[in-house]
Amino acid sequence: MLFKQLFEKESSTYTYLISCQEKQEAILIDPVLETLQRDIDILNNLNLKLAYAIDTHIHADHVTSAAALREITNCKVAGPANDNLKCRDINLKNKDNIVVGSTVLLEAIYSPGHTNTHFSYMLNHNDNKLLFSGDALLINTCGRTDFQSGSSRELFNTIKNIFYKLPDDTKIYPAHDYNNKNYSTIKDQKNDNSFIDEKTNVENFVNKMKNLKLDMPKKIDYAVPINSNCGILNSD
Repeated sequence: MLFKQLFEKESSTYTYLISCQEKQEAILIDPVLETLQRDIDILNNLNLKLAYAIDTHIHADHVTSAAALREITNCKVAGPANDNLKCRDINLKNKDNIVVGSTVLLEAIYSPGHTNTHFSYMLNHNDNKLLFSGDALLINTCGRTDFQSGSSRELFNTIKNIFYKLPDDTKIYPAHDYNNKNYSTIKDQKNDNSFIDEKTNVENFVNKMKNLKLDMPKKIDYAVPINSNCGILNSD
């Protein structure tokens, strides 16, 4: 298996490239339109065929390159079935699997809170577990819950009763990072997450989230409608 963590600076977004080297097939998780050419070049340089472009949710801070990747590579576009997007080829339900080549198995995990349809993905490879947590669990913090049908109580449940029940050595790879952190582990987040550690109760968490008072994402009015069409800029 080959694994690459890629970064887009403007929105501080991580895109993840995972491939089965035996079959030379790959997936991209949360690809960004601004880095489309970079991702195509990497695929070509590594002689990889892109099988799937997968989103964790309908993003508000950047435009997905899923549709553009499909146009160029003939890959399948996948994401949460709960989004009800007709532009996707594969609509994933909780615990569905995506298999790439003969070595990569990705399990879809319904993980609402940041949005009410948010999914995360678990990669099981040999004895390693890698959680691609999207905007649900970030490193030492978590995703916001104040738009797109977000819910602090739902996010608390996702983190405490799904993520924190995973093995301690599970590696966490989020969709964003703003502090030069590449990954963490479930154990470290249960101990060190400033917003929601193992001892945080739901009322305390809800109050913290209520008092964030963040600015809205700069691209939300532009990005959400386009991402609701898989990143297709013009449907004509």
